[in-house]
Amino acid sequence: MKTLFAGSALIVAALSMSACSTLRGAAIGGAGGAGVAAATGGSVEKGAAVGGTAGAVVGTVAD
Repeated sequence: MKTLFAGSALIVAALSMSACSTLRGAAIGGAGGAGVAAATGGSVEKGAAVGGTAGAVVGTVAD
């Protein structure tokens, strides 16, 4: 789990420096959703998909 979180954090950091708000929101939401799903024993793929979608919507609204 630590490897997954570290990899996700690295990707989020890289994308947040070079992306628009929608992509940044999707990346942060995807990483957060995957992390929560992994911590609670749920499906990491579904958590990342839901978090990424929610993050993209928030990023679009904030932009």
